[in-house]
Amino acid sequence: MNTSALGALILSVFSVGNVWAEDIVVIVNPTAAPISKEQIADLYLGRSDAWIAVDQVVGSVIYVEFYKKLTGRDLAQIKAIWSQILFTSRGVPPKQLPDSAAVKKAVAANPKAVGYIEKSALDASVKIALVLD
Repeated sequence: MNTSALGALILSVFSVGNVWAEDIVVIVNPTAAPISKEQIADLYLGRSDAWIAVDQVVGSVIYVEFYKKLTGRDLAQIKAIWSQILFTSRGVPPKQLPDSAAVKKAVAANPKAVGYIEKSALDASVKIALVLD
């Protein structure tokens, strides 16, 4: 194997490490009304304030995968959207919490909150609004 092929193989092996293998679930309070995928996308893209969006840390693997699966946009595009919204004073980005446990706790405590976590972190304190796989 030549060195350029070996280098490409090594690079591809290391880049696979960032792939998110687990389903992401969008969660709401157990008493919340149903919410559609379009409503969730509008909420997280600053086009709606009908619910309270709870976000994970910008740049985290789950954050990147959530936005990619929900909206089809990458991290740079999401940052650009929110930069424009902030610059024009049309909204405030979702509150960021440090991990899925904190997101789940916040959503469980507020009937208007929407968040996302790994499916494996799901319990009876919240209910699934949408599965992103």
